[in-house]
Amino acid sequence: MNPGVVCPRTLRMNFELVLFIILGALGMGSAIGVIAVRNPISAAMSLVIHFIALSGLYLTLNAMFIAAIQVLVYAGAIMVLVVFVIMLLNLGSEEKLRERFTSRQGIGIALSVLLGAGLVFIITRAAFRSPGADGLPPGGSVEAVGTALFRDYVYPFEMVSLILLAAVVGAVVLAKRHVE
Repeated sequence: MNPGVVCPRTLRMNFELVLFIILGALGMGSAIGVIAVRNPISAAMSLVIHFIALSGLYLTLNAMFIAAIQVLVYAGAIMVLVVFVIMLLNLGSEEKLRERFTSRQGIGIALSVLLGAGLVFIITRAAFRSPGADGLPPGGSVEAVGTALFRDYVYPFEMVSLILLAAVVGAVVLAKRHVE
């Protein structure tokens, strides 16, 4: 093989490695943002960014189903509940929520667009690639996840649902006590 020619597989691996490092850094930065930010709404938005970065990491590991569920369940439904509870408890003042457009927000929007474009690129490449082209078994398929979830991990799955139920009941109790 000619040493000046780059193998397409090597080029793909390098791109995936760079994307993995970028998404990992974004995930760590947004996790620090969840802890460091004083405004609860900003902390919740940092958590959304973290969930999306985690979904991108799942995509780089060829777990498409888990990545989609990560966005739909955690970044969508769970974060709506978290923001609803924050608003119900009235943890943030309205004057702090009314901010003018700053350069930080512009950088955040630009990075979000860049991340979204990268995710769209990866999803379209994965959609047009033949199954098993990379030699990996389809571990992120719906059938594999469903089989593992309801055969091997049924008890942890039920425990997570009970924990989520307890969290919702606790939020309602706290909100009711705050209103009275």
